[in-house]
Amino acid sequence: MLSFNPTGLVPAQVRHAYGFDQVAFAHRGRMISGDGRGQTIAIVTAYDAPTIENDINVFSRKFGLPTTDAYGKPTLTKVIHRSQPPADSGWALEASLDVEWAHAIAPKAHILLVEAASASTTDLLTAVDYARSQDGVVAVSMSWGGHETPFDVYHDEYLSTPAGHIGGYGVAGGVTFVSASGDNGQPASWPATSTHVVAVGGTTLTLGRKSRYRGESAWSGSGGGVSQYSGTYAPDVAYDADPNSGFSVYDSYEGNGGWQTVGGTSAGCPQWAALIAIVDQGREMRGLSSLDGPSETLAGLYAISHKAFNDVTTGANSNYSAGPGYDLVTGRGSPVASRLIPSLVAYQASATAAVQRAVVGTPVGASSVTTATITTGKRRDVASLFGTTEIA
Repeated sequence: MLSFNPTGLVPAQVRHAYGFDQVAFAHRGRMISGDGRGQTIAIVTAYDAPTIENDINVFSRKFGLPTTDAYGKPTLTKVIHRSQPPADSGWALEASLDVEWAHAIAPKAHILLVEAASASTTDLLTAVDYARSQDGVVAVSMSWGGHETPFDVYHDEYLSTPAGHIGGYGVAGGVTFVSASGDNGQPASWPATSTHVVAVGGTTLTLGRKSRYRGESAWSGSGGGVSQYSGTYAPDVAYDADPNSGFSVYDSYEGNGGWQTVGGTSAGCPQWAALIAIVDQGREMRGLSSLDGPSETLAGLYAISHKAFNDVTTGANSNYSAGPGYDLVTGRGSPVASRLIPSLVAYQASATAAVQRAVVGTPVGASSVTTATITTGKRRDVASLFGTTEIA
């Protein structure tokens, strides 16, 4: 049944557990909170989410989050790309999850929600192309995926920074693309298997007293494995995904109407995009450009110290077990934000770092794109909707 009150994890708990509330940047003699200010996070979904503006405002008021970005404008801009798409309850819930939790982690960033006309590959990639081309966008979150095909590599151009792109604060810079690895174990889905994308796997998060991080184990649904076409390994990183340790989401669209506890790897995807926005906030305060996903973010994630990650060593998906270091269920692990963010702020790409990434576990090679319809993890498995969404 639905609930009139939040039933899952709330923003303050997650920010504290992963260390986001400990991130600040020195700037002109004062400390500035790591909150994504000056950056835009683009979220690409399909179909229309008619109540999303109301939903993010309810969510924000409930948890004491701002309803405007760093420039005083409303946090959310919704773009209905091309023709007016119909509404869809599954995708509306996905939009609420993505928008609300990107906002929870980077509360002063602007959020651009781009709604594709349908869940086809063509329409979703058209929406991605629009999102990556907008000034200010530094991260594109894609909480959807489909089966790999041999032709996926031809779509990597959509997962690249456009020439002359302007990132946050009006500074020329790159775009990082983030995707959920899937909710069905092995194999991982595309676009997570693309060498241009940060693939986010799933864990079960355990909190101690006062929301302290107590530990994580690999979530059984976490998409992971080796691409059958390119040899690419996924995921790269991880985040809480188990519905039993899921996130509070407010969605007032008909059929969803109320507070729900939502899990799945699509929950970690927008939160990693928010992490990148905070990184780029820090970089641009230093006069550095926002990170380019393929050449800088991915290389950086593999080059920096293991101490910047919570190494997940227990649990498994359908084919692989988590273990020390990189594994095919949780990648390098979940973020220790207070260490990872400063490391990526200071990161400078090099040929050595790119080689290190390939050796550690994610070979640099061709990636893949489906010509079939792509759906969210929750909508793809309609019969097992409650496997990734627990309605309280």
